[in-house]
Amino acid sequence: MREKMTDAKKREAVIQVVYAVGGSFLFAFGVNVLITPLGLYNGGFMGIAQLIRTFIVQVIHVPVPAGVDLSGIIYFIMNIPLFYMGYRVLGKGFAVKTLVTVGIQSVFLTIVPIPAAPLVDDYLTSCIIGGIVAGTGTGLILRGRSSGGGQDIIGLCCTKKYPGFSVGRVNIMMNVLVYAICLFMFNIEIVIYSLIYTTILSIAIDRVHVQNINMSVMIFTKKTGISRAIMEQLGRGVTNWDGEGAYTNKTSYILFVMISKYEMGQIKQIVHSIDPHAFMIFTEGCAVDGNFEKRL
Repeated sequence: MREKMTDAKKREAVIQVVYAVGGSFLFAFGVNVLITPLGLYNGGFMGIAQLIRTFIVQVIHVPVPAGVDLSGIIYFIMNIPLFYMGYRVLGKGFAVKTLVTVGIQSVFLTIVPIPAAPLVDDYLTSCIIGGIVAGTGTGLILRGRSSGGGQDIIGLCCTKKYPGFSVGRVNIMMNVLVYAICLFMFNIEIVIYSLIYTTILSIAIDRVHVQNINMSVMIFTKKTGISRAIMEQLGRGVTNWDGEGAYTNKTSYILFVMISKYEMGQIKQIVHSIDPHAFMIFTEGCAVDGNFEKRL
């Protein structure tokens, strides 16, 4: 049993690394290949990094190798004080993983080449595709229990303290500052399309970042010990009922537990390790009022 749990933890760690690396690449690809060639800007800290890059390259005229984007390096430097904030609120593990993830993301943002001509000429199409790709990347990073830094750290810290918040919503709030600056620097068309892009990105983040989705689970089993295993390994409260199968007339145990969608794989693993034949019903999108811990 202990060996199975160790293997499961190793597998989970590998999956989290894949999410972090894959998500970082998707984000960098969406930004560099689809958004930057059109002169559009991200919101939040990434947008600020892009504005600083524009100032350095176009105003100060610092020479930069062709195809290389300084935004990634600037973004990493800006995140340094936020790592400490994440460490204090969300813990050492989160801060370390975020540091590594932001480092990987910054490398991808620097080395993924920016096309000389836009890959898709139509602004609206690029905003939609770029928002979906970059938002999915950021959502995967969050799903891997890490963060792409910037407003994601602030969003997660706020969500920890105020359960009504979501990371995507905080993203939209942070974007107001960036696009207010853009209004003074660029024409209104650039600002409007940038807003469309970042709104789609924020929606994609909240769809992929399943920790924002609550689920109720009903478990039907003939084995004992599942309730204790869920409470010990998952840390969730469980309500039990005694039932009886209408066909078999045998005693059956009915368990009810509330989880976040992110924990669905874990609870399946726990239940199946004790009773491979257990029957489970998952109901997504439940509203919760009361003592339900939101995990990040």
